[in-house]
Amino acid sequence: MSLRQRLPILVLLAVLGGAAIWYFTRGSAPDPWLGYVEGEALYVAAPVSGTLASRPVERGGRVSAGAALFALDSRTADASAAQAAAQVAGAEASLSDLGAARERTPEIDVARAAEAAARAQLVRAEADFRRFADLAAKGFASRTQLDAARAARDSAAASVAQAQAQQRSGELTVGRSAQQAAAAAQVQGAKAALAAEARRRQEIAPVSPAAGQVEQTYFNPGEWVPANQPVVSIIPDDKRKIRFFVPQDRIAGLRMGQAVRFTCDGCGPERTATVRFIAPRAEYTPPVIYSEHARSKLVFMVEAMLPVDQPLPLGLPVAVRVP
Repeated sequence: MSLRQRLPILVLLAVLGGAAIWYFTRGSAPDPWLGYVEGEALYVAAPVSGTLASRPVERGGRVSAGAALFALDSRTADASAAQAAAQVAGAEASLSDLGAARERTPEIDVARAAEAAARAQLVRAEADFRRFADLAAKGFASRTQLDAARAARDSAAASVAQAQAQQRSGELTVGRSAQQAAAAAQVQGAKAALAAEARRRQEIAPVSPAAGQVEQTYFNPGEWVPANQPVVSIIPDDKRKIRFFVPQDRIAGLRMGQAVRFTCDGCGPERTATVRFIAPRAEYTPPVIYSEHARSKLVFMVEAMLPVDQPLPLGLPVAVRVP
């Protein structure tokens, strides 16, 4: 056979050999694990009902940590805060008044002087009454004079009792420790109520707890928002992950904290994610994974966290390999 006759056979053998090499080489590499990008949403709500006054964020927009998300009408909260502030002022005034009793020495001195004067008057009235009683017994004083002396004595005794009561009242405020403790407790309670109202004022105008993307908005300004009903949901950048499915015969090779590499359309070079969760039991390949080759196989769901500086769109398909 001439060289010209053998040339087509040699070309055919070369083609078949290259195809075989390509087939076995490709076949030796394991199939990638299919999955998609997922995120953990934060649902931000207010603990009280109210009219939505403002919502500066929009669906799909970016927010930074500490950025304002929405605010309910604050008029009711402001009124409650003003009432709590007034209660604090009243409680502090009561406590100050009780504490000022320790400095009421001049008032107590006046009460003591009044008691001394009343006692002196009582001594004189008693002496007059005894004298008139002796004179009346000898017939030298009338009944009317005796009754007047008795009344003067009783009036002087009442004045002494009144002065003593006033003095005791002034001295009692000095040692009124139980009432002072109660007043101090009222001040603390009023301040706690004021702090709670200030906290409530913050809760009706929350800020973003982390940088991320606004996934959804559920109410527009002017609408009534029920208590604990989410107004905005956010996908934080540090809560994005890839969710993929590993065949049962390869799950034993994965461990928590292990790095995996993945590719996706338009993502450029391979990227890295860190395994955070491995499902404890197997499941059938979910229908969202469109692969005729992987269908009907038992797989384990695995989640790996994405780097914060590499956010990807939710639902983006990925192909994962172990480095």
